[in-house]
Amino acid sequence: MPEQARPGGILFDKDGTLFDYAKSWSAINLDAARLAAQGDSALGTTLLEMGGAHPETGLAAADCLLAAGNAAEIAAAWVAHGSSFTVAGLTGLLDELFCKAVSRMVPVTNLPALLTRLKARGVRIGIASSDSERAIADTVAHFGLPTLVDFIAGYDSGFGYKPEPGMFAAFCAACGIAPHEVAMVGDNLHDMEMGRRGGAGWRIGVLTGTGTPESLAGNSDLVIESIADLELALFADPSNG
Repeated sequence: MPEQARPGGILFDKDGTLFDYAKSWSAINLDAARLAAQGDSALGTTLLEMGGAHPETGLAAADCLLAAGNAAEIAAAWVAHGSSFTVAGLTGLLDELFCKAVSRMVPVTNLPALLTRLKARGVRIGIASSDSERAIADTVAHFGLPTLVDFIAGYDSGFGYKPEPGMFAAFCAACGIAPHEVAMVGDNLHDMEMGRRGGAGWRIGVLTGTGTPESLAGNSDLVIESIADLELALFADPSNG
């Protein structure tokens, strides 16, 4: 991690990074499997397990399909494993479910306060998620962040999927920032790999998602408990401590 520089931009993952994954998404995973299985409890269990989630709690494992995949990827896998929907049909239903779940998201910290402080430092803020662009925009609006977020990209925004670097490159282009000036912050390997491929100056893993210290350590510059610790990690003055 560069020691002499401070980031000019921070690109956040959404779920598991800005929002606590277990508190926000475990129940939604259960709802998604029930929807895809159309009431068939045995099939629902199968879909959850192949997606990497516990069939009773919905809690997802590190870097599994439900933790890191997008609606289209989840739909394709679930149709291949027995859901009777078409991939396109199930993708649309999952996207709609996820959009309706915006109010169920649990922020990791006071997001308006954190982003306001970062903006005061001159930092450009972006969100890159495997959720849809509409769901990201709805989330930004619901939590009062529109004036604080400079860029959003979802899996359907036309920049490709994580871990490809397209969303990262689009953030840099939109904000006029060089890749090495950007910190990529996320909770799983897809985020860290997107940052690596994009040339991020900092790759910071957080533990409020499905990633673990073990899964993130070898693929990030730093692992912190949550974005509540981000300012200390990025802007602390070494001369003061």
